[in-house]
Amino acid sequence: MITKFKSIKNLAVFQNFEWDKTVKEKNGSVKEFKDINIFYGRNYSGKTTLSRILRALELNKISDKYINPEFTVSINGESDVTIENLNGHSKKIRVFNEDFVRENLKFIVDPDASIEPFAILGDDNNKIEEEIKAIESELGKNEEGIETGLYKILIETEEKYDNEKQYHSKAQKQLDNQLSSKATGGKSSIKYNSPKFGNQNYNIRELSKDINVVLKDGYKAITNKEQNELEKLLDEKTLKPIPESTKIDLKLSGFTEETKELVKRPVSESGKIDELVKDAMLNKWAKEGRALHKNKRDKCGFCGNDISESRWESLEKHFDKESEKLEKSIDELIEKVKTEKQSIKGAFKPAKNLFYSNFHSEIDSLIESFSENSKVYISSLDNILRQLQKRKNDLIHPFSADIPTNNSEKILSIWEDYEDLRIKSNEFSDSLSDKKKEAQNNLRLREVSDFLLTIKYTNQKDEIKILAKKEKKAKADKESLTKSIEQKEEAIESKKRELNDEEKGAKKVNEYLNDFFGHASLSLHAIEDKLDEQKQIRFQVIRDGKEAHHLSEGECSLLAFCYFMAKLEDIDTKGSKPIIWIDDPISSLDGNHIFFIFSLLKSEIVDKNIFEQLFISTHNLDFLKYLKRLTGGIKPPNSKFQEYQRAFFLINRHEKVAQILAMPKYLKEYITEFNFLFEQVYKCAEIESVDDTNYTVFYNFGNNARKFLEIYLYYKYPDASKDIEKLKKFFATDSVPAILTDRVNNEYSHLCGIFERGATPVEVPEMKKTANLIIEKLKADEDQYNSLLKSIGVELEN
Repeated sequence: MITKFKSIKNLAVFQNFEWDKTVKEKNGSVKEFKDINIFYGRNYSGKTTLSRILRALELNKISDKYINPEFTVSINGESDVTIENLNGHSKKIRVFNEDFVRENLKFIVDPDASIEPFAILGDDNNKIEEEIKAIESELGKNEEGIETGLYKILIETEEKYDNEKQYHSKAQKQLDNQLSSKATGGKSSIKYNSPKFGNQNYNIRELSKDINVVLKDGYKAITNKEQNELEKLLDEKTLKPIPESTKIDLKLSGFTEETKELVKRPVSESGKIDELVKDAMLNKWAKEGRALHKNKRDKCGFCGNDISESRWESLEKHFDKESEKLEKSIDELIEKVKTEKQSIKGAFKPAKNLFYSNFHSEIDSLIESFSENSKVYISSLDNILRQLQKRKNDLIHPFSADIPTNNSEKILSIWEDYEDLRIKSNEFSDSLSDKKKEAQNNLRLREVSDFLLTIKYTNQKDEIKILAKKEKKAKADKESLTKSIEQKEEAIESKKRELNDEEKGAKKVNEYLNDFFGHASLSLHAIEDKLDEQKQIRFQVIRDGKEAHHLSEGECSLLAFCYFMAKLEDIDTKGSKPIIWIDDPISSLDGNHIFFIFSLLKSEIVDKNIFEQLFISTHNLDFLKYLKRLTGGIKPPNSKFQEYQRAFFLINRHEKVAQILAMPKYLKEYITEFNFLFEQVYKCAEIESVDDTNYTVFYNFGNNARKFLEIYLYYKYPDASKDIEKLKKFFATDSVPAILTDRVNNEYSHLCGIFERGATPVEVPEMKKTANLIIEKLKADEDQYNSLLKSIGVELEN
């Protein structure tokens, strides 16, 4: 339903018109169009201009004679329609105005032209009609809110498709937002952490590539430990070359061989003191005592007895040079072993800070391995020391050596591994940039992998695939049903074309002419012509069996309106419930025909409920009186009867500019032309000063006063007296008012014969004085005067 002409600009008499500023009720609320809308406006006020706006929406074009025209039409439930999108609506519109007449009934302006034919459904083929009814029954109704059949199923299918599309779109959008946020969405995104992940220009496309890599079967994410090492690597700076280390010289093998020889070396037993030979501890004690007493004491420091020469000789033989040589060799070897033992403890202390962080774990492993192997090595040295000490304590008794574990090769391999790491670290400096890029790539892929697990990417993709399939199926169902409906609609149109009957269209026009207007002599005939073996139909106006020429204006008006009414039943319109606009259909018609026009509107449009919305404009107050009776309604299935809502509007033109106004209460509810003319005379009498808002009351006063007095005096003095005589009777004995009134009525209602009047200002004092004379005289009949005041909405004082 059209609700209003929101704005009109540069369109004939409508300049910068804005509906919400002018079309208001008394309480200030904006008035809008209803089911039935009645416009009243004098000739040239702008009624036809409004109809042309609707016809532009009907034909999707407007006259190119307008300069920069603009308008906005508001339609309930749809976007506003402007001159830029005339086809931007879903309404079927049919407009009757002078443009319609000119385009369809060309003979009116060109006697040699014909009338555009139209066809309505014929009635000669019951089988085809039954087929049409069957298809229409299957299709159902296509009226908004009360659809049935396939149209109802289509709405449900469209709703299902919209829902599935929304679910799919929502799921996809959610995932897209997550991916976009991860790629470029702020401080935590990959793009804005390029020092760690590389690629300052990272975007959603790059993320998609990484996702494909991560989801491949062969991809294995780096471990947390590897991640930490790579993060450290990114902080690395190029280090100085690490110098070659001095390789350790391990002597355990030599020590073992020497020990074997020393502990097994025999010592001669001749001249030995038997007690000392048998007791190693005693032998040790004697040896130490000998060293403490020789060349120092003559007496024993323990017992105080003299040490005889023979005793010294025995001791010297017992502790001979051979024993001293063995002991010396043992002592020397012990010192060497101790030195080795001390040196091995601090032999391997690599400086980790000289290496890149990615080698630190290997350095730690070497340090740990050396620590373990050095303990074994030291344990072997301790074993040698124990054996040497044992032989030293008992030089007389040799024994076979216990061969210790020798892990020298393992320790030396640590040095070799260290050397390999040193070389790798030095070489690493040359490829650090590439290594960092590789590290960034691995860290980024790990980040993407963790992200996919966090958002359950695979599950989301699976769900999106399911939703996409549902949307695709719903779309296919909708398109299939839409295509099926279109095919059935086309089948109906095709079958209707088989039934098309232009002759019946002409008969419908004749039916209206005869039944409603009694014009049996004037009719419309369908004439068939054959051009190039193609059948062509044209309409021809016939009077008394012959082609009619020189139709009167009234006949043209009647024929044109009946043609329009019949065309509402053509194959393109019937059943579509269009928006109908009828512009001033009673031009050049007498009172009887005016009533018949109203009867035709009432019975064929309103009572049959063939419209969505109805607009009728008129300049005639008698026709307006009938239009006030244009009521009716509709009873939807399983619902109460609903009366049509009606709205009344006034089109008021001020100089070259017109406006639409809410129709005043007096005009809408009480007025005839007689009441309206009285109101104009009354306003002229009441106005205190003239300004731009009311001067037209004075300008039109001559015509209005003349017509009012003609009607009033005709019924007061229904004889053949002249107008001046009736005026004198009306004003009784005083002839001056009658003469003044007659002068104003004649001079100001006609310019013919007194052209100078048209070039001089209107004499406002004369107008007001004459209006007051008329009003004062009318007051003589108090009841009638009060009734006239009430009819124009003037409140009476108590």
